[in-house]
Amino acid sequence: MYYQFYGLKEAPFNLTPDPRFCFLTNSHREVLANLQYGVQARKGLIVMTGEVGTGKTTMIRSLFETLDKTVLAAYILNPKLSLSDFLQLLVINFGLKNVTSKATLLERLGKLLVDRHARGLITALIIDEAHALSAQLLEEVRLLSNFETYNQKLLQIVLSGQPELRDLLNRPELRQLKQRISLRCHIKPLTPAETRNYILSRLEIAGAVNPFIFANRAIELVYQYSAGVPRIINNICDNALLSGFALERGLIGEDIIREVARDFDLEPPTSDFNTTAPDVSLALEPSGAGEVDVEQRQPPGELARTDAISGQAIRHGGPQAFGGACKQERRWLRLFKM
Repeated sequence: MYYQFYGLKEAPFNLTPDPRFCFLTNSHREVLANLQYGVQARKGLIVMTGEVGTGKTTMIRSLFETLDKTVLAAYILNPKLSLSDFLQLLVINFGLKNVTSKATLLERLGKLLVDRHARGLITALIIDEAHALSAQLLEEVRLLSNFETYNQKLLQIVLSGQPELRDLLNRPELRQLKQRISLRCHIKPLTPAETRNYILSRLEIAGAVNPFIFANRAIELVYQYSAGVPRIINNICDNALLSGFALERGLIGEDIIREVARDFDLEPPTSDFNTTAPDVSLALEPSGAGEVDVEQRQPPGELARTDAISGQAIRHGGPQAFGGACKQERRWLRLFKM
């Protein structure tokens, strides 16, 4: 809807994880390197954690893209399963035949793992949203990790989940599973500089000739309201572009960001900015030494490709809900008049 107005070819801030927009911060690169090393070096059990919306699923998809045909990986996206459903998914994902019981499954799976290992091949089990796993399924994961030779694990297991996964693994009854963890990694939210590069990069990938659509302080507010979480950044920026289009504003200022934040009932920044200062877009060039990393010094065409994180923020609520809804209605009326 706002593409032509801002010179875009497509939506730059979709909530789906499009690999074309993959943006790897230092934290994401470190996590991806840990996942690659853990699987390829046959380290066994690997745990990845991160707050909601920081890109855990995107890291899993990036891992899949880096693995070659020597790796057979089963991916379980929804861990809220019964034991029988969990075992059935293993049968389907690993292509096991004539499985009539759990004992048969373990026997067939053992043969598959031994055969693949003998041929230099890797087998992996990747479980997303692992913080939602029941204690019973976590015990099954521990038992699956027992497939091993004298010096290597036969099944590489990746558990990905929110920080609650760490608390879950710290339970006394799961200490045996915790002791089997060979690698741990955690995705950090974006820094202010990474948030700016993230926004500019996504706009440039979406076709913007001039990606400086967001004023400097608007980007600062996006960072503060989102706390550097990519999913929330995407939601704020997408709605800000819609508002800017409705208002015929070629430059997204801090007033639009504040309005969008009120509409989504986001917490206000802990420290505010001087609202009387001029709002200038081209103040976005890198500042002095010590504040800018290598990615910041790159021109927009060379920015690291970015990562779109899927999900959805909660809309409306709180004392500003009625006023926000009225503004949304006026915004849509402007759109329909165009």
